[in-house]
Amino acid sequence: MENWIDYLDTIIEHDIRWNIYKTIAILFVLWLIKKGAYKLIGIKKDAEMKRMYHQRKTVQYTLVFIGLLLIGNIWISNFQSITTFLGLLSAGIAIALKDIFVNIAGWMLIYIKKPFDVGDRIQIGEFKGDVVDLRLMHFSILEVGNWVDAEQSTGRIIHIPNGKVFTDPQANYSQGFDYIWNEQHVNISLDSDYKKAQSILKQMLTSMFQPDFKNIEAALKRAQKEHFISFSLYTPTVYAKIHERGIQLSLRYLCNPRKRRFFEQMITEGILDNFKTEPSIRIIYPTTSIILDPREGPTP
Repeated sequence: MENWIDYLDTIIEHDIRWNIYKTIAILFVLWLIKKGAYKLIGIKKDAEMKRMYHQRKTVQYTLVFIGLLLIGNIWISNFQSITTFLGLLSAGIAIALKDIFVNIAGWMLIYIKKPFDVGDRIQIGEFKGDVVDLRLMHFSILEVGNWVDAEQSTGRIIHIPNGKVFTDPQANYSQGFDYIWNEQHVNISLDSDYKKAQSILKQMLTSMFQPDFKNIEAALKRAQKEHFISFSLYTPTVYAKIHERGIQLSLRYLCNPRKRRFFEQMITEGILDNFKTEPSIRIIYPTTSIILDPREGPTP
């Protein structure tokens, strides 16, 4: 019995020793391959340092992956086959690199379901802009708004992980209907002729947007077929209400989201030009008055 146990111990020691030799041999070969690959990559100029860095990282990660497969297959005898080992390794990688797989799943969702596409203006979370690129790990938008008024471009490119499509709501300015409602406000005094002001503003808006009425109507019909989108009124209108600063007139109209600043400029100029010649209409704005008492002498 003791001889049999000693024989088993000898076999086990032999197997362990042989596994150690094979492991050292694999590490040595992989190290030689790494050195050879680094020499082939060479030393690049400063302008190509980033490319060289990524090439070296690719070689390093590839060799580490191969090494784990080979060495794991040597030491883990419980695996019935390399397929089982690969399956367990993949599960471990999936847990460790969860965000990467979420981003890949987000990329697939973007391409299959198309919540947005290149060229669309979207808002996702706190970020807003025009989609300019779709990649495996992230998509890129040309930012609008932020410190710039009327949602004009800031010039910044923002890279957003694809996984955000699962966690953050998305607003698409371009999908389904090519126009958005925009509003501008102007305040007039309580003694102004607000009905006349409303009539002037309606005529002005109708004149400005008349060329777009056919396009808006056609776009609305398409939207009604593809989505449950319906507007009882799509022509410009002006609403009035009592405001703490007098009478507030709200100009509401449909416009292309990329032309908001252009139309706001046109409408502002139209308001000033039309109301300037109307003595019965007076634009008001908050003011501050400072009254000095002449009886008080200078402060010592």
